Amino acid sequence: MADFSYIALNPQGHQTNGTIAAANRQAAINVLRTQGLKLLNIQEAKASKRGFSFGKKVKLKDLVVFTRELSTMISAGVPLPRGLTTLTDQTENKYFKQVITSITRDVESGLPLAEGMAKFPQVFSDVYVNMVRAGESGGILDDILKRLSLQVEKDASIRHKIHSAMAYPVVILCITVLAFFGIMIFLIPKIGKIIESIGGEGAQLPVYTRAMLSASNFMQHNIIFILLGLGLAIWLFRRYIHTDKGKFWWHHLLLRVPILGKVLLKIVVARFARTFASLMGSGVTVLDALEVTGKAVGNKVIQVELDKVAQAVKNGQSLGKQISASAYFPPIVGQMVAVGEETGKIDEILVKVADFYEEEVDAVIDGLASIIEPIMIVLLGGVVGLIAASVMGPISSLSKNIGG
Repeated sequence: MADFSYIALNPQGHQTNGTIAAANRQAAINVLRTQGLKLLNIQEAKASKRGFSFGKKVKLKDLVVFTRELSTMISAGVPLPRGLTTLTDQTENKYFKQVITSITRDVESGLPLAEGMAKFPQVFSDVYVNMVRAGESGGILDDILKRLSLQVEKDASIRHKIHSAMAYPVVILCITVLAFFGIMIFLIPKIGKIIESIGGEGAQLPVYTRAMLSASNFMQHNIIFILLGLGLAIWLFRRYIHTDKGKFWWHHLLLRVPILGKVLLKIVVARFARTFASLMGSGVTVLDALEVTGKAVGNKVIQVELDKVAQAVKNGQSLGKQISASAYFPPIVGQMVAVGEETGKIDEILVKVADFYEEEVDAVIDGLASIIEPIMIVLLGGVVGLIAASVMGPISSLSKNIGG
């Protein structure tokens, strides 16, 4: 399959342009002519120009609505191209509108829906595309889309809860950092002059006060270099954790952070259970489901672990026993998988596991917010208190000496 860009006149005589996927140029011409278009120009599109607006994103809410409405129309017997066209008109997101338009053209040219979606990995994940592909091959696309809408909605709900729980601590942390830099650069130098005027240049100051004044003086004269250094460090760190090695190290570190690590592990387990259940329920093989699920859980450490599990299953080992032997999955998950293997209802059982862990995640996130808030307040108070002690202590001591 190749992409061809074209300029043509529609039956009303208006000029239109777009792209179409076809086996070759002649096949593209034939398809466009059957659509009633009079070609003015057609040529193979460069792969680098595929993708309309780099950097733009589609909200999960828009994806949920699209998936649910497409499932409803297919269940009602609406032809797929017509359903996609209807959703294009209803979509407000301009970028998503362009994406659906491109997929519609691909479907009209004879390309499977999953293949059209696979061209936009920034919108449709591997899990999404593989489930649609399984639905098309099994003739149960409407049912698969219902499963997908539920899964995307669950993911959106978890992300929203995490963002809500972390919003207040992040604001407090930013205020703390800004207050620290503001005090050290603007306030401490003035107070240092007051201390010198009271006690003179030879006044003996506490060690922590001298350290505070030295740090303030350094920051005041090197603030540009400090900011550049921090920016460079953040850029290098972000670049490193986007490599395979760095991502594995970062994800491994996050899983070992107290409290946070347990929350992240519960989220990963819930995502694994729901994704794997959806794929198995769609008729995807165990090995393919493990591969796709590993990419979908969002943690490189767990992905590597699932690759090991897949290799063991390929060699004839039981999936349930391999999950139970893992150091990352709770024993109950492996036991439930084993029961699912014995009863042939692994997808139904894992859905229940996903529901359980998603409830656990909700409870932990709600509790996490109540724990982090006082910690951040104490941290802010500690910084302010340390600065106050470093400043007010010497002033009080010097004032008494002068008074004596």
